[in-house]
Amino acid sequence: MKNIGIWMDKEKAFIINPNKNEKEMITIPSQIETYRIHGGSGTRFKGGPQDVVQDSKYLEREKHQFKAYFKEIASHVKDVDKLVVFGPAEAGEKFKKELGYYYKDLHDKLEGVFKTDSMTANQTKALVRDYFNL
Repeated sequence: MKNIGIWMDKEKAFIINPNKNEKEMITIPSQIETYRIHGGSGTRFKGGPQDVVQDSKYLEREKHQFKAYFKEIASHVKDVDKLVVFGPAEAGEKFKKELGYYYKDLHDKLEGVFKTDSMTANQTKALVRDYFNL
C-alpha cells in the first residue's frame, strides 16, 4: 500500500513517502511569482501621474502558474493508494479543487486537507508518519 503526504504552500511542496524502501521526500519548487505593486509617480507631491496596476493580468498569470505547479505535483503522486495534504495557506484547498476538476482518480484517493504551520523537513516527515500510523 502506497501512502503519500504532501506539505505545500505557494513557494514549494514536499512530497513525503513514509514507506522505508523508497526515497522519503521530494521537494518541488512552485515558480509562482510574488505580487509587487509597481506604481506611483515617483514624486512626493500628491496628484501626480499614476501608473496603472493590472491586477487581472497578474491574477491570470498566477492561475496558470498554479496549474503548472499542481500538474507537476500530480505527476509525482499519480500511483498512490492514499493521499493527504497539509499546509499553512490556501494552496492545499486550491490543490484539492484542481484534483476534483482534472484528476478525478487522485481526488478519490485524497483523505483530507489539513491546515498546519510552516515546518522543518523532519517535522513534516514525522507528521505524515503519524498520520498513517507508521
